[in-house]
Amino acid sequence: MHTGNAAQSGKITWQGFRNSPAYANRRDKTLTGMKNLVLGIFRLIVIVGISYVILAPVINIIANSFFSRQDSINPMVFTIPISPTLERYTMAIKYLDYLPILGNTILYVFGITLIQLLICSMVGYGFARYRFPLKGLLFGFVLVMIVIPLNTIQFPLYTTFRFFNPLGLVGLFNGGKPINLLQTAWPTMVMSVFGCGLRSGLYIYIFNQFFRGLPKEIEEAALVDGAGTARTYFTIMMPNAAPAVITVAVFSIVWQYNDSFFANTFNISDSILVTRKLESLINVIANAEKVLTIREQQLYFDAGVVLVLVPVVVIYLVLQRRFIEGVERSGIVG
Repeated sequence: MHTGNAAQSGKITWQGFRNSPAYANRRDKTLTGMKNLVLGIFRLIVIVGISYVILAPVINIIANSFFSRQDSINPMVFTIPISPTLERYTMAIKYLDYLPILGNTILYVFGITLIQLLICSMVGYGFARYRFPLKGLLFGFVLVMIVIPLNTIQFPLYTTFRFFNPLGLVGLFNGGKPINLLQTAWPTMVMSVFGCGLRSGLYIYIFNQFFRGLPKEIEEAALVDGAGTARTYFTIMMPNAAPAVITVAVFSIVWQYNDSFFANTFNISDSILVTRKLESLINVIANAEKVLTIREQQLYFDAGVVLVLVPVVVIYLVLQRRFIEGVERSGIVG
């Protein structure tokens, strides 16, 4: 009788524990932990899947660039080469004329980037700080530059620089005849100088948003100290706009380097852009190396792609932290 009462007392104690707040809290924590675990596994699967879709082509290109001839004909080799070789890179560097053309490309890209930084920052500063007639309409044109498809203005751009004679001024010094600026870097440089280069509308918008966020007291203090407009802009406003400058610089470098629209529209010489030279790499190698199979020609092209990608990746890795900080502070997000 005494034993039964003890058992009954223990049963009552267990039921009481299940109804206690401590048990409810432990149960809620367990369920929350299981739910978080399931969500974490699901997120991991989604991230890995998306990353694979994005990175798989890049990984395959990099791996293929190290394939030897034996690997290219071996049906058992898929991604990882058995006998890796640098022969593809040696030949790609040779037929791309890589180092000289890469130097020309860097000069071209950085030159246009500097022009866009100067012009777009000045225009953005003007919209942010000054009042003038038709300001709203002109800023609307800037927004149109962002959203308008480039294909719609391809033919006018081509004819403008094929027969370049703005306001008849060129003809005054050329016997009344226009000049042909195609196959040179001049079309993109001229467009950048006048604030309508590649993505210039977006850069103007970024600078405008950033300058609007800076307090006007900075300029007022500079004015009291005797600084003029130009000095205030170059010595005070631009240093304070470093995040926007870095953001625009990275965007401009990457987009100019990878640009194919203007390069094809203006038929820019492949001695200026290494990306243009890459387009003809397979034909060059096929004509020079008659014994190569189509598969081997593709492997050489993959090596050329890696060589062309390396400069952009290096620039991004060097400026990654400042670029992300610049995006956060330049008015693009938030």
